[in-house]
Amino acid sequence: MDQQDSLDLFSEQGKFVKGRPIVTIFHNETNLYTVARIRVDDTNDTYEDREAVVTGYFPKLHDQETYLFFGEFKDHPKFGLQFQATHFRKDIPQSKQGVIAYLSSEIFKGIGRKTAESIVEVLGENAISRILNEPSLLDSVPRLAPDKAKMLYDTLMEHQGLEQVMVALNQYGFGPQLSMKIYQVYKEATIDIIQKNPYQLVEDIEGIGFGRADELGYQLGISGSHPDRIKAACLYTLETESMQTGHVYLEARDLLEKVKTLLEENQRDIIDYEVITTELIKLEEEGKVAGEGQRVYLPSLYFSEKGLVTNIKKILEQKEYSAQFPESEFLLALGDLEERLGVEYAPSQKEAIQTAIQSPMMILTGGPGTGKTTVIKGIVELYAELHGCSLDPKDYMKKDEAFPILLAAPTGRAAKRMSESTGLPAVTIHRLLGFNGSEGFSHDEESALEGKLLIVDETSMVDIWLAHQLFKALPESIQVILVGDEDQLPSVGPGQVLKDLLRSERIPTVRLTDIYRQAEGSSIIRLAHEIKNGSLPADLSAPQPDRSFIKCNGNQIAQVVEKVAANARKKGYHARDIQVLAPMYKGPAGIDRLNVLLQELFNPNPDGKRKELAFGDVKYRIGDKVLQLVNQPESNVFNGDIGEIVSIFYAKENTEKQDMAIISFDGIEVTYTRQDLNQITHAYCCSVHKAQGSEFPIVILPVTRSYYRMLRRNLIYTAITRSRQFLILCGEEDAFRLGVERNDEQTRQTTLAENLIDAIVIEAEDTRGNELALDSSDPAAENEVLEERIPYGKASLEETLMDADPLIGMENVTPYDFM
Repeated sequence: MDQQDSLDLFSEQGKFVKGRPIVTIFHNETNLYTVARIRVDDTNDTYEDREAVVTGYFPKLHDQETYLFFGEFKDHPKFGLQFQATHFRKDIPQSKQGVIAYLSSEIFKGIGRKTAESIVEVLGENAISRILNEPSLLDSVPRLAPDKAKMLYDTLMEHQGLEQVMVALNQYGFGPQLSMKIYQVYKEATIDIIQKNPYQLVEDIEGIGFGRADELGYQLGISGSHPDRIKAACLYTLETESMQTGHVYLEARDLLEKVKTLLEENQRDIIDYEVITTELIKLEEEGKVAGEGQRVYLPSLYFSEKGLVTNIKKILEQKEYSAQFPESEFLLALGDLEERLGVEYAPSQKEAIQTAIQSPMMILTGGPGTGKTTVIKGIVELYAELHGCSLDPKDYMKKDEAFPILLAAPTGRAAKRMSESTGLPAVTIHRLLGFNGSEGFSHDEESALEGKLLIVDETSMVDIWLAHQLFKALPESIQVILVGDEDQLPSVGPGQVLKDLLRSERIPTVRLTDIYRQAEGSSIIRLAHEIKNGSLPADLSAPQPDRSFIKCNGNQIAQVVEKVAANARKKGYHARDIQVLAPMYKGPAGIDRLNVLLQELFNPNPDGKRKELAFGDVKYRIGDKVLQLVNQPESNVFNGDIGEIVSIFYAKENTEKQDMAIISFDGIEVTYTRQDLNQITHAYCCSVHKAQGSEFPIVILPVTRSYYRMLRRNLIYTAITRSRQFLILCGEEDAFRLGVERNDEQTRQTTLAENLIDAIVIEAEDTRGNELALDSSDPAAENEVLEERIPYGKASLEETLMDADPLIGMENVTPYDFM
């Protein structure tokens, strides 16, 4: 069956309308979603009007082309009857005269009727499909110049190629939206690439995992131990482990076992370790994985760790650094600052400020209420005093100079808090680096940031990749201060940067332990520190002025949360002041269920007269509290930002002819079309990870045994430290105790700490004043220590995988036995 036959067969499936476009009402160039009005020439439905509105995912429709749209008519609540197309194709002329008329039309510039007749005479009535399948056939047409032949083929591909691809992808089980995404990456080569290696989709197309590609591979006869299948499984496993568990690398043994399990689960074939090892080595040769010792990395993470170590070492060893002030000068300036601000710094806070001023790089860590914000303010003020620089940004704007102090945080809310506490501009790390989405960052090693002092807050949220991007964009002479709470949750992305930097003991560090903020009255702060130490107070369920505990079981959680929120609302609190936190999305006490209840409480629409936009099962209304799920750098809005829907416009109310919602993120207004609503979700209740870096007047934290899989000490600790004034705990007390006692953090596999230890040798004393046994002047001693720290040496991945040393715990069968 040729391409034309398959198209004809496909056209007979389901309802269709046939016609030419009259006007394109809306067309999104990004995802190709289109709304068009067509003149109906034919249909196999009962529709009788001469015109119809068609919606679906199409390229730009040409008014000189006739199209067949397949789908069904549906009555839209606002826009009336529409034909919702799932797929389409152009109506290729079937008769000899029809093909001649088509090829000699205005679509094909320079192809007159005589040339068209000559083409049909040589190639027949199915000339169009033959040319698309084999363009060299045009060489046999008399007097057809090569440039016209190329133009003819290119135009046919432009007008017909996508339809061929869409039909084929539909037959492979891909829906129109995903098909468009695939086509936008591969263009006309789509079918060729998929048929040769369907597993390429796993690498190139977001939203397609190994399972989906493996199904397609099986259809195409690619199964078992096929090299492409094994390589895709290796890359997918590495990627999944990095994003879901935060690992920077996997031990070779673990990777081989996981890949073998994945391959055998999907198709139940027995896969030898030998063939997996062979393909893994090839992946390293191709630069798609990196190996060191018995560890296997994704290259981006491997080089992020290496690059971060290099740049930290440069900062610590910078030759131009000369910010050493006599202690007498420091103490005099500090005394003047205390008098001016009306504060008296505690000894540990003074130590932190002095270490920050005197060191090229420092880490400031501590729990809630220990004065981190106070210290940051002091560092900024004293830095300006000792260096004789102004803290008024306008003074630098007049001189067209860069402001010397850079303040940044991972989230917009954390940056806002930083700005409010210092009185200076603070931005997200992404914005500081000039993040441009797919284009990357405008600041890097070739275009460094301008500044003398950088302070980064909430560093525990920074993953290894972002840390590398930040440090490689720093100028050679800059002081860096990293601030964070080491006991909070690690970053969502791979790595555990703050914890590894602390563990390396190579960077000057000050830990604040004394509680200052609300030390006399805050039971929330005291509770946080008890949890940090692995215990709960005996009076956990006893009412406190700023904290309470409501006992209930898992099925009662939703009702209790709703009642607590309603009481807070009666006392004058708004939805933006109250944040419900939960560890899981599904279930009767999950985030999704709680958001539905809380929307009806804070922002109901009982009579249906208020404007709202439906997206799937979710309805968005003016006044809704929403959470941004993806980075949108062009709008200065990033993952985790919380905003409010301030306006909704229906398609008939604007010139764009589409539904739109306007969302305000702390004064930054961003427009979302209906199809963009997948970038947001309701934020009345959100995950603890999403709330990290933010504080709220009231936090409601439900904890139940149904959350068991997620309950850990750092999660509960992070959740309660989001509360600024009131904390309401609800659930099962034993579940709280179980979570606090459970400190078995899912240890992330990283090598940042050991790489820092190897790269930065402290000659006399470390930053804590303890003598080290290693003298860097003795190369032999250094080599001996390095060998101890890297038990596997510098062996390549191939050498490791080919090692004859058997793996342990596999009941006398090891991956290497097959080598």
